[in-house]
Amino acid sequence: MESSCKYFKVGSCEGQKVIEGEAMPLVLQPPEGGSGNTVGLLAALKENKEWFEKLIIKNSAVLLRGFHVKNAHEFNDIVEAFGWEDIRYVGPAPRTHVYKRVWTANEGPLSEFIYYHHEMVLIKEFPEKVILFCEVPPPGGGETPIVPSFRVTERMLEEYPEMVEEMETKGLRYTFTALSKDNTSSMRGRGWEDAFGTSDRVEAEKRGKSLGMEMEWLADGGVKTILGPRPLTRVFEGRKGRRMWFNTVVGMHGNELSSATMADASEIPDEVVRRCQEIIEEESIQFKWEMGDVLFLDNLALLHGRRPSLPPRKVLVATCK
Repeated sequence: MESSCKYFKVGSCEGQKVIEGEAMPLVLQPPEGGSGNTVGLLAALKENKEWFEKLIIKNSAVLLRGFHVKNAHEFNDIVEAFGWEDIRYVGPAPRTHVYKRVWTANEGPLSEFIYYHHEMVLIKEFPEKVILFCEVPPPGGGETPIVPSFRVTERMLEEYPEMVEEMETKGLRYTFTALSKDNTSSMRGRGWEDAFGTSDRVEAEKRGKSLGMEMEWLADGGVKTILGPRPLTRVFEGRKGRRMWFNTVVGMHGNELSSATMADASEIPDEVVRRCQEIIEEESIQFKWEMGDVLFLDNLALLHGRRPSLPPRKVLVATCK
């Protein structure tokens, strides 16, 4: 941090962990003697773009706290300060466009737990960075837990080496069923028309194919999407050769609207999925949101989710290449 200490002070937060010598999340606050404001923050970020991006990769999560970011407009200014290319969200979560590159996070019921995932993990093109902004912190719960993905791989290899390698060799196959129209009473209630940005089935199929999906139309107007084969783990450049648990087996295995099997249709044992779920939870890191927090996540290195929350809670999101 030496080269940029005049711009930020390293802080801490409850729930922070140190993983292989790196704080997660790394907390950056206004410098000593400085009063936090968005104008000063924007100037600091623009002057230190490369340095800040290296921090995101090194620590996997960077939390900006104490800069009094007020709304979607100021959050969008922070996102755009880096010049990263936008990537449109594709997935089952109901979301609403707020301003320019800013969207609501999953609008499913706050009482439900959103399971850990890499954003858009099943799509051919997924974001490298997920950026979250807390406009209204929840009065209770509502944390966004994060999990260092490589730790899940390491522990699964320790306990189920043969099963892990079998899933890796065969690849994975997923299915998900979407209704025609949005159902905001479900955290996976985004309809296919909204997801694909069209009500034309031919065009939807074309767009689905470009994302690596096969589609089967259902009598009720919904659609079953099939994705696979997909890898179990991935290794990404610049991340110490770590083998990331880059899949959504636990989140989709054996659910009402979804399934996860090996690509040859052989089943993944329930015991393996349950133990993986336990390991992910054991490795989780969470802090309590404060008003104005901005959290940068390396989507290639971290799983993230959402704890059940008391209302109100307003967290906005931007996704970048």
